[in-house]
Amino acid sequence: MAKTYSISDLSREFDVTTRTIRFYEAEGLLAPERQGQNRIYHERDRVMLKLILRGKRLGFSLAESRQILSLYNPATGNREQLNLLMNKINARQEQLKQQLTDIRLMQKELEEAKARCQDALD
Repeated sequence: MAKTYSISDLSREFDVTTRTIRFYEAEGLLAPERQGQNRIYHERDRVMLKLILRGKRLGFSLAESRQILSLYNPATGNREQLNLLMNKINARQEQLKQQLTDIRLMQKELEEAKARCQDALD
C-alpha cells in the first residue's frame, strides 16, 4: 500500500503552515485525494511540495514553479522539465551576478559619499 500523508504531516515535515499547503492546492499545484473533509496526500504531492518550496528558496516565482512542475513526466526521465529548470537556474544566476555587481557599485558610491561628508565635517 502506498504511503499517504495528512496536511499536518507535510506541514511538520517541511516546516510550513497548513494554510500555505492549502494555498498551493488552491493554485492547482497540489491535488490531494479527499475523504470527506480530510485531505489525503500521496508521494507525488509530497514531491511537488518539496519542489515548490525549493523553487521558492531559489527565487523562482509561483508561475515559474508552476511551469516547471507542469512538465513533470517520469516516463521521459523528466528531460524537458530538467532542461527548463537548467535554463531558469542559468537566468537566475545571471540575475544574481548583476545584483551583486550593482550592490558592489552602490557600496563604493556610499563609501565615497561618506568620505566626502567626513571631509566636509573636518
